[in-house]
Amino acid sequence: QVQLVESGGGLVQAGGSLRLSCAASGGTFSPYAMGWFRQAPGKERDIVARIRWNTEIRYYAESVKGRFTISRDSTKNTVYLQMNSLKPEDTAVYYCAAQVTPTEYRYWGQGTQVTVSS
Repeated sequence: QVQLVESGGGLVQAGGSLRLSCAASGGTFSPYAMGWFRQAPGKERDIVARIRWNTEIRYYAESVKGRFTISRDSTKNTVYLQMNSLKPEDTAVYYCAAQVTPTEYRYWGQGTQVTVSS
């Protein structure tokens, strides 16, 4: 059973940076892709960024393009989300997820809180 553990969240001022990490454990890990999602209070969970595990093809939501960078280290079974120029509207719980097929995110982390103060 794959387990995902996020870390790196916290409180930061607007304009600051944070790097989130998501480490996978519990078995052979070679997902179709890894994604970062976020959920703000009262809102739906939305995808922020995704990276194909083998090809490293990346996708970003429009709201974070040019500010966030997703990357992965296959030797550590870890995916990262570098977040720069943070805005108060980036405040949310951030989740990583493993996409095992093109249509299924099967494994989810517990989430890490990111709070951006103005």
